[in-house]
Amino acid sequence: QEKSSCLSAALFGEDCEISRDQLYELLKYAALGKCHNATQPSWCRIYRQSHLAGVVVIVLHQMSQLHFYKFYLQFKHLRKVFRHRFTLTPSANFLASLYGERANLKPQNTAQGLTSTSSESVPERSDLQDNPIIQKYGEKKQGLTSYTLTLEEQKKNDYPIKGFSRCKGYIYTECDQQRTDSSPLFGLDCEMCLTAKGNEVTRVSLVDAQGRCLLNELVKPETEVVNYRTRFSGITKEMLLPVKTRLSDIQTRLKKMLPRDAVLVGHSLNGDLQALEMIHPSVIDTSLLFARNGGRRFKLKFLAKAVLGKEIQSEEKLGHDPAEDARAALELAQFFIEQGPTKVAELNLEMILKTEKLAEASQEQAALQAQGYTFQKQLNEPPHLSKPCFLECLQVTGQKPLLLGRQDLDSSGLCQSNLSASNKQILQKALEGVPLSTFSIIQFSLGPENIAPRLLAELCEKVGSKLTDMLTVYAGPFEESFCLKSVKKEFGRCGPFRSVTVVTETYQPYVCIQYEVLEAAQLAVESLNGAEVAGSCIKVQRPVTAALLDCDILIKELELDVENEGVIYVAGLKKSLTETDLQEEFSQLKDLETLFLPKDVQSGKHRNCCFLKFQTAQSAMDALEAINGWNVRGRRLRSRNALASGHLWRWIWQMNHSNGKQRRNILYKKMEQLSDSEQDLRKNVKKLDNQIRKLYRCLQKNTLCVVLFPGVN
Repeated sequence: QEKSSCLSAALFGEDCEISRDQLYELLKYAALGKCHNATQPSWCRIYRQSHLAGVVVIVLHQMSQLHFYKFYLQFKHLRKVFRHRFTLTPSANFLASLYGERANLKPQNTAQGLTSTSSESVPERSDLQDNPIIQKYGEKKQGLTSYTLTLEEQKKNDYPIKGFSRCKGYIYTECDQQRTDSSPLFGLDCEMCLTAKGNEVTRVSLVDAQGRCLLNELVKPETEVVNYRTRFSGITKEMLLPVKTRLSDIQTRLKKMLPRDAVLVGHSLNGDLQALEMIHPSVIDTSLLFARNGGRRFKLKFLAKAVLGKEIQSEEKLGHDPAEDARAALELAQFFIEQGPTKVAELNLEMILKTEKLAEASQEQAALQAQGYTFQKQLNEPPHLSKPCFLECLQVTGQKPLLLGRQDLDSSGLCQSNLSASNKQILQKALEGVPLSTFSIIQFSLGPENIAPRLLAELCEKVGSKLTDMLTVYAGPFEESFCLKSVKKEFGRCGPFRSVTVVTETYQPYVCIQYEVLEAAQLAVESLNGAEVAGSCIKVQRPVTAALLDCDILIKELELDVENEGVIYVAGLKKSLTETDLQEEFSQLKDLETLFLPKDVQSGKHRNCCFLKFQTAQSAMDALEAINGWNVRGRRLRSRNALASGHLWRWIWQMNHSNGKQRRNILYKKMEQLSDSEQDLRKNVKKLDNQIRKLYRCLQKNTLCVVLFPGVN
């Protein structure tokens, strides 16, 4: 659940099942953005990832979809707040896969039975003193004037300087007003071609502090071009043929455009100013700003990706885009000024670069091996170059993942029980630690011990029995010679059913109808109770059992569930109608967003019902009024608000098709012995829901929060 509208999931109905890899995609992109080759998930989309304050994964140890629906009413907060729900396909330990085979987690607070994991490769405060950025600028945040190059630095790095003989004939911008921390920043970048004279400007771009492009001009060189360097410059002979703008024109325009206190920003800006033959007194050079040891410099492309999460200088494009490069350099300088040296040093750029090189080397080696090349390991080589795991990617970007729970993760990623920690202790640690971490995994448990397999099986039987009863209606009484076909036809208009049987133990015959979807059973109760069917005025009701005493409350809560907001159920359709046919029939309904036509899981055939999702709850209500009584291809439609989302009806189908006949006999024998354990579970679930509520309330705005019911596998 995002605490702001940043996640859009395009799943509805049958597409609500996702794999472990798809969940991994979501978490990786949410945490890393475009760094480390993280891409938008294939099954949903995160808007404005850079605005995310953090990612929190709450794991409910050994709990599954069974527990969510068994204790649906007790999960009061969870079901009202978390809008998007998906079935996760069974897989191996998800946490182990998330942290990777090479993850080495160092537990802390183990005396209290808590695991708080952080990375040793993330620089601590004492390690930052050796960082060249801290050594150059100190730890405190400063204004932009602290990062402009001094005259000595300009001389050392070959910047054109006023009064130097080698700069004879250069144009001075005359921006000689004293700079302050509020002076305007401008990003500048040029592309050059090799001519008989040397490097000459062929394209110039200037952007302002808001990233708006003020100048993006092609320039005709004074002498003949020897090498266009198209691969880097993007300039071709054809592009320059119609150009009449000369260097002197650009110099004049730049002089007019720049305010007297302007600060120019660029990456290795000395080369651009040399090519422009211009002198400017106040510059920020991002190749020197993000300092490295030994006089080395980071490339602009790397910094843009590692710091800003932006891809520039794409190989798919023809040459570099100077406006894009100018904007990237400007944003890097703005990031450095706003965040300060300490935050930049904590990014651990050297480690990111090292990891990227390892990944590239691994990819190159794999590509060569695919072509038939073989490699012999040298004595000093590492055993293998494998793809960086998720934890390592977090570490090298300066993010400290936090892991809290009763299950310690050892170096292999396997869980080890640590029963001395309570959910209360875990919650307290989480309330302190989560706001300080950008990626957290918080693991709660349902009780002090693992759920016994016997109790789990019995819960499954009990939930299955309750679902069966909720899908079942009894109708009657009928005349002795009533027409069963007419009854099937009338009740079939409410939705697909599994079976229709005649009850003969009563004085007059009754009919038992077991439906496949909850909406169909509820529609039958609502629309046919008191109606005349097959010549008799009948009563329609569900079975009267202890488990169904709260059925009306459960139906009401399901109807109000946030996942069913704006969704309606429509029954009475011809099975021959396709999705395209229905789209056409319902096209006049306002704000219709999605249509889902369920299929039989075994046969793959369409059912005689569908779900319609609307953009707003009001549009859904309007559609309900319009649809009831509609005739579509000779069939009268019935509709109501949805009760069960796609993953729920699929799960109901699976429950009803697994040992359904044996379930009820076993159940009643064990009802008494289950009651005490179930009471304890119900209390624990209420507490757990309250703890999730407290944790959720402490999250910052724009936090992506995922709750996992991983089950036992």
